[in-house]
Amino acid sequence: MKSYLFSVDVESDGPCPGLYSMVNFGACVVTDNPQNYTFYGETAPISNSFITEALNVSGKTREQHLNFQSPEKTMREFADWINKICDNGRARATLISDNPAFDWQFINYYFHKFLGDNPFGFSARRIGDIYSGLGQNFYIANKWKSLRKTTHDHNPVNDAIGNAEALLYFRDRLGLKL
Repeated sequence: MKSYLFSVDVESDGPCPGLYSMVNFGACVVTDNPQNYTFYGETAPISNSFITEALNVSGKTREQHLNFQSPEKTMREFADWINKICDNGRARATLISDNPAFDWQFINYYFHKFLGDNPFGFSARRIGDIYSGLGQNFYIANKWKSLRKTTHDHNPVNDAIGNAEALLYFRDRLGLKL
């Protein structure tokens, strides 16, 4: 079965879903031109709780966040985009991110809460772990970040693209099969 890697980045107003809310997220398909296959979503809060410092990272205000589209509608649009890329289930979707312990947990929670299923399944891949394996050194897990071409600026689409660019470097220069 064919497989597609989706680089995903999430911004939120707190450290975990349910207690806090996803603000926005970006995704791209890991291809030679990831900027050509992107998705951006914003979700209205699902909780009254938020941490101002966490929300500030997204560059959005609480007032803006309150006016975002319903999470159910956004997650439906995201699932439809993923399914279109994956030829309606004929290919597998794999989420990859800088930190799936953060990004995947929000995406997974929102997919299950609002749609009842996660097109990425029950696992994700961490870029730093892949890099550590390629370098055979557990302690270099953050060194890959210098390989991004697109600036990491907390715009989740830009961050997803930058992460995809690092993966393409792993493929082209370090021999990783993608």
